[in-house]
Amino acid sequence: MSDGWSDQRKRTMNNFLVNSRAGTVFLSSIDTTDISKIAQKLFELLDGIVEKIGEDNVVQVITDNASNYKATGKILMEKRKRLFWTPCAAYCIDLMLEDFQKFDSLHKVTIQKAKSVVTYIYSWGTVINWMKEFTNGKELIRPGVTRFATSYLTMRHLSELKGNLFTFFSSDKWKITSPLIKVLRMVDSDEKPAMGFLYKAIDQAKEEIKQNVNNVRKRYESASLIKDGKIN
Repeated sequence: MSDGWSDQRKRTMNNFLVNSRAGTVFLSSIDTTDISKIAQKLFELLDGIVEKIGEDNVVQVITDNASNYKATGKILMEKRKRLFWTPCAAYCIDLMLEDFQKFDSLHKVTIQKAKSVVTYIYSWGTVINWMKEFTNGKELIRPGVTRFATSYLTMRHLSELKGNLFTFFSSDKWKITSPLIKVLRMVDSDEKPAMGFLYKAIDQAKEEIKQNVNNVRKRYESASLIKDGKIN
């Protein structure tokens, strides 16, 4: 089995694994950056691995379904008549899910909204901890960069936790931010210059934040709004 991926340096890597009744064993990881698009070179690589394992021990070779690997599989089967090349089922299904997003605007918009919710929550450690209080410690499934299936898993999990998340986002915990939202709306408005009113508005926001958390110092200071002087 061949599993391709890209590292942080944008190199194309291929992991090669061997599966049998006893389980799956990692064989090797090879940098295929220079040959990843060339069917003949990929054939030579796979053919060498089959030779190393022993043709009598190989029944099937599984790769992704890209055109270069289709050509590679065809060449490999022409040489080695006893084995079969098969596209990865997970890869094919992932491509089908990608097509749903391409051709169905509702899927695309819904997935984008789901991603934005999860991205917002996981951008702030405090918000993650708040969320866990309402989900009984459960994490959300975060969408991956390379697998479209994870987007649908993310949406399903959001749906399963819909009630918990609704309670979370409508809870009093968000009161600590509402005074700052008022200030933000004021300074972002084009109705009148805000500078002359800004410092008074900030002072009022400080007091409202304290009141919203019942003057519990630990709570309003934990937000790093007053203690760190971000709005001084």
